[in-house]
Amino acid sequence: MGRGRRRGTGHPIEGDAVEPSPGGPAAMDIAVRFLASRPRTRWELERRLRRGGVDESVVAATLDRLETLGYVDDAAFARWLGEQRDRHAPRGQRLLEAELRRSGVPAEVIAAHRVEHANPERPPEDAALPADESDRAHDALARHLRGRPMPADPRARRRIGMFLMRRGFNAETVRTAMREVGEVEGTDDQP
Repeated sequence: MGRGRRRGTGHPIEGDAVEPSPGGPAAMDIAVRFLASRPRTRWELERRLRRGGVDESVVAATLDRLETLGYVDDAAFARWLGEQRDRHAPRGQRLLEAELRRSGVPAEVIAAHRVEHANPERPPEDAALPADESDRAHDALARHLRGRPMPADPRARRRIGMFLMRRGFNAETVRTAMREVGEVEGTDDQP
C-alpha cells in the first residue's frame, strides 16, 4: 500500500500531494524497460505507458520516437513471433494470426504477414525452420510424438488430430501430415 493513499481506492488522502504523471524521459525509460525482455507491438507499449500514468500526448510522442528509432515495428514483431513459433512450438496460420491479433497487430500487417509467412525466404542459417504450413504440421506432429510411432488405435489418432487442430492447422493439413507419417512408419490408416 502506497503512502498517502486510501486503502483500496488509489485516491490520495486529503492534504497529500498527488504525484505528477511521468514526462518524456520517464516515459521513454518505462518503454525501454518494457522492450528489454522481447519485442513489443505499438499497442502493447501504449497500454504499458498508459498503465504507468503517462499523459496521452507524451504516450504518442514516445511511441513516435521509438518508431523512428526502429524499436516499434508491428511488421517486425509479426515476423519475430512467427519465427519464434516455427522454432519452438510450430503452429498453424490461424492460431498465429489469433496470437498476433491479441498482441494488437493491425489487420493489414497480419494480412501482409500471411503472404510473407506462406512463402518465406529464409537465410541459410534458418534452413531448419519449417518452410510452409505442411512442414509446420509435420514438425508439430514429430514434436508431439517425440520419437514414438504413430498409434494404430483410431481413438489415439483422433486425439493427435485434435491436438494439431488446436494448434491452428486445418483439417486437410492434419490429415495429410498424419497420413504421410503413417505411411513412412508403415501404418497408413486414416485418422
